[in-house]
Amino acid sequence: MSNRLRWALITLALLVLGVPLAILFLRNHERITRTEHLPPQGEASYNPLYALGKALQADGIQAQSLARVDLGRMALQPGDTVVLLKDSVDVPPSTAHALLDWVGRGGHLLLRTPPTFKDEEAPQGTLLDTLGVYSEFYESACKAFHVADDPGHSEFCRGRRFELDDVDGVRVERRWGDDDGLVFARLRKGQGTVDVVSDMTFMEGTPRHFDAEDPKGSLADGLHDISHRDLTRYLLAPNYGKGTMWLVYGSRPPTLWHRIFYQGWPVWVPLLLALLGWLWQRAQRMGSVLPAPAGDRRSLLEHVRASGEHLLRHGKTPLLYDAVRRAFLARLRRRAPTAAALSGDAQAHAIATLLQWPVSRVQTALQSPASQDTKALRERIRLLIQMRNLL
Repeated sequence: MSNRLRWALITLALLVLGVPLAILFLRNHERITRTEHLPPQGEASYNPLYALGKALQADGIQAQSLARVDLGRMALQPGDTVVLLKDSVDVPPSTAHALLDWVGRGGHLLLRTPPTFKDEEAPQGTLLDTLGVYSEFYESACKAFHVADDPGHSEFCRGRRFELDDVDGVRVERRWGDDDGLVFARLRKGQGTVDVVSDMTFMEGTPRHFDAEDPKGSLADGLHDISHRDLTRYLLAPNYGKGTMWLVYGSRPPTLWHRIFYQGWPVWVPLLLALLGWLWQRAQRMGSVLPAPAGDRRSLLEHVRASGEHLLRHGKTPLLYDAVRRAFLARLRRRAPTAAALSGDAQAHAIATLLQWPVSRVQTALQSPASQDTKALRERIRLLIQMRNLL
């Protein structure tokens, strides 16, 4: 078979199998397009004013985001605007006075009252105290904000309301509130402006908690609402387009450990399980708990005493005497080999001379007692032990 014929047969077989499968796939599947809303990534995940900064840049405004007020880096100019989303109580007094001096030269400062979760009697910071803003003992309350496309709209539901005291050098241009307190006030200080609001949630372009089950609903907050854009544009109006917008969001980027724990779990969880499995495999297998070994019920002395009483009871007293006599002679061979080499009376005299004992007493100790004479046995054993100890 030629190569041309072989390739023709292969092509024909592929067509016979491939065409029906392609027709079957196209008839049973439909191509659709679906949009997936992913949670914020990077700076957008920790900077609530990220979307506001991007919107300002798209409008031709120079916008910079900072985690805290850094006057050395900001180099504020008279036409700049500072949006202070963080709690103003965290601003040091020296920085607060520098900000107010900059406002007097033509700056625009936008700040909020302390959040409602703080203690009502907690200090509110140098900025608000200097401006005559009084927010202690005030609570949050929604304020109706009717717009054409949403007549039932309300704002400032999460912020603490406030009141204003008369302060030299500060003039109130506009105020907005009701019997529960103010939610907005525009103050004039020198050539600049200070806007105080009870809540800034409406200008946070990304929600703090992303709902995966309802992504569209969770994104319908902040600058995604048209009324929120209008309100934000109104608050930024005094110096809009004149200088730089400094957006101080007051939070920090997530740490490396935070990212590893919450975002890297698909990697470290399997590794942790593999490590635990390896440790379990290499661990020593433990069987059932063994009972403690039974302790000796009697001491060695008790066994010796019992053995001696047994021999004594059955008339084996010579064995007891011979054991004590052998112990004495063994020490005598170590301490006085000459006396140990003798025998009979000569040995008795040598031992008596060595111990300075009477010869009769030594001879009595070296003589074996009668089998039934218990008293003589005890006396001779006592003498042998004394002689052994004196060597």
